[in-house]
Amino acid sequence: MLELVIDSIRVSLMSYQRVVILRVKESNRFLPIWIGPSEADSIALKLQDVSVPRPLTHDLMQSLVDSLGASVARIVVSDLNEDTFYAKIVLTCDDVTLEVDARPSDAIALAVRTSAPIFAEGKVLDKAGVEMDDETGKPIVPEGGVDSSKKPVGAEELRSLSAFTDFVETLNLDDLGREEKPPQEHKRPDVS
Repeated sequence: MLELVIDSIRVSLMSYQRVVILRVKESNRFLPIWIGPSEADSIALKLQDVSVPRPLTHDLMQSLVDSLGASVARIVVSDLNEDTFYAKIVLTCDDVTLEVDARPSDAIALAVRTSAPIFAEGKVLDKAGVEMDDETGKPIVPEGGVDSSKKPVGAEELRSLSAFTDFVETLNLDDLGREEKPPQEHKRPDVS
């Protein structure tokens, strides 16, 4: 397992879907995961320390974990099958460790609230990890599998990435790490 940090949350220019971009600590290897808009907002709000008048679902999750006397030890992006990511929330309570299945977006939203570390299984990174070339800004893959020599990803390989093709084609390394503005809160009209 490798530890990840949240690099950014992006909106695809082509489909307007949200992508959370996780980065392997101290490397230029990234793991993009498509997430829903409410989960993206929940993660972004907490990362930017924006308070909301009522607790969000992930705030409720944190409150439940705390009320039960448990703590979130870590979350793990545990599998990728047919373009669907799977995760586990690892809880500890009274010297007992529990693993709870979760969507990665929900697990990440809980992790940012509890300061729990985020990990990914090596097999997930092998399937969906994207390493970026510092000079060209293009994705690279090892030539011959485990060999350390690298070559740019070809057009046919990019098309085979299905869920990640859109992300890779619109990725701009120049704005990685820049702070993004929090999502705007929509007020309900006063219905009296």
